[in-house]
Amino acid sequence: METDFLKTFTRIAELGSMAEAARDMGLTPAAVAHQIKALEKDLGVTLIARSGRTVVPTAAGYRLLEKARPVLADMNGLRALVQESAMQGELRLGVINSALHTLIPEMLERYCRKYPDVHVHVHADVSPQLLHQLQEDIIDLAVCQHPAFDLPKTLGWSLLREEALIVIAHKSLQREPPLHLLKTQPFIRYDRKLAGGRRADAFLRAHHIEPKASFELDSLLAIALMVDRRLGVSLIPDFRSPLTATLDIAALPLENTGKARAFGVLWKRESPRGMLVQAMVEQAREMAVKYGEAYEYQGHQ
Repeated sequence: METDFLKTFTRIAELGSMAEAARDMGLTPAAVAHQIKALEKDLGVTLIARSGRTVVPTAAGYRLLEKARPVLADMNGLRALVQESAMQGELRLGVINSALHTLIPEMLERYCRKYPDVHVHVHADVSPQLLHQLQEDIIDLAVCQHPAFDLPKTLGWSLLREEALIVIAHKSLQREPPLHLLKTQPFIRYDRKLAGGRRADAFLRAHHIEPKASFELDSLLAIALMVDRRLGVSLIPDFRSPLTATLDIAALPLENTGKARAFGVLWKRESPRGMLVQAMVEQAREMAVKYGEAYEYQGHQ
């Protein structure tokens, strides 16, 4: 009896859907159906039955489920035991620049404190390049924007943050309407070669605003520093960084900005560094919760 087939069966029972279990496990529906049929053939009983739009275990399925869960838990414990020494070596992490200024430093601090024998090589690039590097096994995982297309089932994705467009201005201008600032103040443009810059440009066109552009930069942190120096206002994704906390800038919300910029962790489901990758994914999720709660407390959400 295949342990993986038991995992698939228990996940179907938990989700009540073979299609949902397939998506959750990164398998095709056909592969899930094949595993269940093979398990039923091996045991000589029917394990699941349809009940309306869901599937439920049969009486035999419930009996198997009762015994399978502790067996799978024991297997996971054995795997963790023999892989304790696997938490060492090199992990190659690709990140976008704005993540370097927000989640990444503390995330790495926690990760390296927990796994001191892991050497993390951090490489900064734009999201499309990071996706290519992940697919070519140049990096092991990436903190980047979600691609504009559906991901293949070979890749895992976990959302860390969504960032709507905002206007940032010097605090002396924070009582002015944000659209008025875009029309009247010197404008620091976010690089249109980047997805966030193109989204900002589309917003300006939709509102028939032709700003007085003085600069165009690909660094959100640099833009914030220039706004602090009263060199203009800008229209950027709502990135919040400890590095901007002491600046004299104000974040002014906008209405009807369209879809927010989503960035998260992207990784290959099958990797020779799987244990290291999953540990980093879990650390990233913890940091996302922490930062999200902090923003909500500060009234930024």
